Amino acid sequence: MNRAATIALTALAPVSWGSTYAVTTEFLPPDRPLFTGVVRALPAGLVLLAAVRLLPTGAWWWKSVVLGALNIGAFFPLLFLSAYRLPGGMAAVVGSLGPLFVAGLAVLLLSERPSARTLLTGIAAALGVSLVVLKATGAFDALGVAAAVGSSLSMATGTVLTKRWGRPAGVGPLALTAWQLTTGGLLMVPLALVVEGAPPALDAPAVGGFLYLAVANTALAYWLWFRGIGLLSATQVTFLGPLSPLTAAIIGWAALGEALTPLQVAGMALALTATLAGQLLPARRPGPAAVPPPAPARSSRRASR
Repeated sequence: MNRAATIALTALAPVSWGSTYAVTTEFLPPDRPLFTGVVRALPAGLVLLAAVRLLPTGAWWWKSVVLGALNIGAFFPLLFLSAYRLPGGMAAVVGSLGPLFVAGLAVLLLSERPSARTLLTGIAAALGVSLVVLKATGAFDALGVAAAVGSSLSMATGTVLTKRWGRPAGVGPLALTAWQLTTGGLLMVPLALVVEGAPPALDAPAVGGFLYLAVANTALAYWLWFRGIGLLSATQVTFLGPLSPLTAAIIGWAALGEALTPLQVAGMALALTATLAGQLLPARRPGPAAVPPPAPARSSRRASR
């Protein structure tokens, strides 16, 4: 498959995550973010695990736990905590700093030297997202900011480590997705029970909403995301992240009757331009101490994935 098609398929993941806000507010029980995270991740992981019928071996037991914690188990709770505590779209703005976090982590873990063009493109993407989602109202919350930074760093670290470790020989991205969703979901179960208590009663719309989140929004989306990490650079993949809050804003305008100002439209254009530019960035050559590459084959609530 050519590079453009790979980018397009990978982009479907953050586009899907952008629908989480609308589905959550319209169909799911209120104020149950951890339960929602568990239902999104764990059933999808178990179904995929049954489909691939393949368990990790050797070092991949602990690697799967680490990646599952970073990409799912820690990311979801931190993201939801920031979304509930921060005003406007500040959580989405911090999340849009992902390309810059990945660029920094790539220096440490992949021995890649980010170019000035990469850094400027990352700043432009964050600025564009901020124009779309950031509101002036609401109180500043230090814990919310820390959670937002933590969620962005967690996903960025998981992305870079996924790129560094690659996949075991003979293991496809579907199995890697199953391992991470299962371990991440299991890590969230005790936290959800302690913080939110017993699961709530579900009506038909909630069941439909959860099915959509588990199948399309999580199992399929994360498979496309991890597949993309294996075929593209970590920087290219993370530059697709701003598509999530932008999609949430468009759905809010088209389906929920939310207005878009000219400034927000300008922010969308800037963020989309930066996202496109992120796909055109030249591959960075590793420095002298480069780690051998892995085997090929392998805020508002609108920021919620």
